[in-house]
Amino acid sequence: MVKAVFIDFYGTVVHEDGEVIKKVSQEIFDTGKVEDKSEIGSYWWNEFQVAFNNAYGDKFETQRELEYQSLNKTVQHFNSSADAKALSDLMFAHWVKPPIFEEAKQFFEKCPVPIYVVSNIDRDDVLKAIEFHGLKPSGVFTSEDAKSYKPRKELFEFALSNTGLSAEQVVHIGDSLSSDVKGASAVGINAIWINRSGREVPEGVNSVGNLLEVYNTDFFK
Repeated sequence: MVKAVFIDFYGTVVHEDGEVIKKVSQEIFDTGKVEDKSEIGSYWWNEFQVAFNNAYGDKFETQRELEYQSLNKTVQHFNSSADAKALSDLMFAHWVKPPIFEEAKQFFEKCPVPIYVVSNIDRDDVLKAIEFHGLKPSGVFTSEDAKSYKPRKELFEFALSNTGLSAEQVVHIGDSLSSDVKGASAVGINAIWINRSGREVPEGVNSVGNLLEVYNTDFFK
């Protein structure tokens, strides 16, 4: 049995910002010059990913900075008259008060070992979201602390170092195959993929449909 749980937060414990992204994309579509609304999301995501992948160590920038920069470029690219800061603020408002998945609070209450949140979102934002829902993790480790984003190894290593645990003593739970499963696995941490949408499960991946099903895995027996 594991001695601690590392858990992703957005998309795993609370909902991602998908609905907000739809609203932002619609605003850019309504005020810009674009025929296919899907082009907005694709361009925005690409700009964010380029900046995100380059943000580590001395080049690290917070999620708020990266989101605003990528969104501002997207607004300009599509000749939109929308206010990039106002649109960014919609996303930031979601981050601090996101809807929680139904079983998440019960998972925190039932977990027999300490739970540590390991998140790519900025420290102040994730702490506010945790407080908003009254959750009590044993610790919180963010990309801002490690100056590195998942799936890079630095955040996982930072969490291990600060808990005094070895990779073999921990299981990481998350909703992203790339950031959570591959990232944790790369440093020797066993991972459980939260697959709420019933997607095809890649070979060798431990997958469950919700957080409470985690207790049925071999890690907790």
